[in-house]
Amino acid sequence: MHRIRMKRGLALKLAAGGVIVFLYFPLAIILLYAFTTQDSSFRFPPPGLTLDWFEVSTRNPAIWSSLRLSLVVAAASTGIALILGSLLAAAVYRKEFFGRDALSLLVLLPIALPGIVTGIAIRSAISLGDLGFGTWSIVVGHATFCVVVVYNNVLARFRRMQGSLVEASMDLGASGLQTFRYVVLPNLATALLAGGMLAFALSFDEIIVTTFTAGQQQTLPIWIFGSLVRPRQRPVTNVVAIVVIAITAIPIIIAQRLTSQKQGAMR
Repeated sequence: MHRIRMKRGLALKLAAGGVIVFLYFPLAIILLYAFTTQDSSFRFPPPGLTLDWFEVSTRNPAIWSSLRLSLVVAAASTGIALILGSLLAAAVYRKEFFGRDALSLLVLLPIALPGIVTGIAIRSAISLGDLGFGTWSIVVGHATFCVVVVYNNVLARFRRMQGSLVEASMDLGASGLQTFRYVVLPNLATALLAGGMLAFALSFDEIIVTTFTAGQQQTLPIWIFGSLVRPRQRPVTNVVAIVVIAITAIPIIIAQRLTSQKQGAMR
């Protein structure tokens, strides 16, 4: 019996290792070729390693302008998502009203729809109103799915929060604003932070919806996509891809840790 358990444990470890390799081997290839001495075609193993491409990347103004636009759009989309997502979650949790389930479905639908459908729909609406495309149109497009992330996090936290805390605060004479500030907000803080970080990461690396709403502007993912067809830009593209991975991975890791820590504290 002990041997059978050992074999099962080894099989599970091998399966887990295989999944990790499957997921992260392509990322390791990107990391490796960001240091290659080749400037066009790649071969394995690389003929040599260099840091020159990082210096080349820092001197490219297109990269910096694309990075700034991506950060601005991600920050604005996250801000909108935090406000709308929190208000929607509070309304769905606190009030019983006709169509509440339908409202929840409509809020969740944008993240379930293919990005190309969302992009076409937003582009059609903007074109119909003859509003023009710019930073604001990208923000609107990204906010449609960022709201869902914040909504899910805040609603889940509301459902785990004890309603008696709010009632006790009101019974002790606290106003609605004081109850929100000293009772509700501290309980929602990690959910808001985790939802905001996830929304920021999703917005920063979004490309499909951005393609339809950006007009002539270029976010960092669009710059990477456009540079893939230029052979001499490939090492620089890999360097920028590493930056994107870092910017998106760090908020996701922090959000995951915040969520798991809060769940552990509530048990």
